[in-house]
Amino acid sequence: MAYTRRVKETAIKMMLPPQSMPLKRISESLGIPEVTLKKWRTELRTNGHPVPSKDEPADKWSSQDKFLIVVETLKMNESELSEYCREHGLFPDQVKSWQENCSNANADIPSQISELMQQDKETQRELKRVKKELQRKESALAETAALLVLRKKAEAIWGPSEDEED
Repeated sequence: MAYTRRVKETAIKMMLPPQSMPLKRISESLGIPEVTLKKWRTELRTNGHPVPSKDEPADKWSSQDKFLIVVETLKMNESELSEYCREHGLFPDQVKSWQENCSNANADIPSQISELMQQDKETQRELKRVKKELQRKESALAETAALLVLRKKAEAIWGPSEDEED
């Protein structure tokens, strides 16, 4: 079913802060199926708007929503941030924590790369050692098989050895 632009805008305003109403309540009040509202919310998120679910506490929001809030609030001073947080039902400490997490998101990458390279070297050494051991065992097995074949041939030609006759 197609909805007018006005109905869609009203639903979107109800989703966005400061109202941030749950989809179920919007659905009941406007008569729009929740599936449609979820689709519109996904479109908003795709276009860069933080539209967290009111049903979930802020700590359970998706990384994308937290990141979008960080982007929106990055250049704000303390008073602007406090007002933004009041409108969105957040705490300034939460947003600052999210900002710090975003800033440090890639900080460990060089050490992780170094650690992975070291693990790779150790794995390569172990693989080389195992291959060498396998080659040694295959050679020993081939030598044993050759000796058994020669022994059988010798027995066929000269008969059993004196050790086996007893």
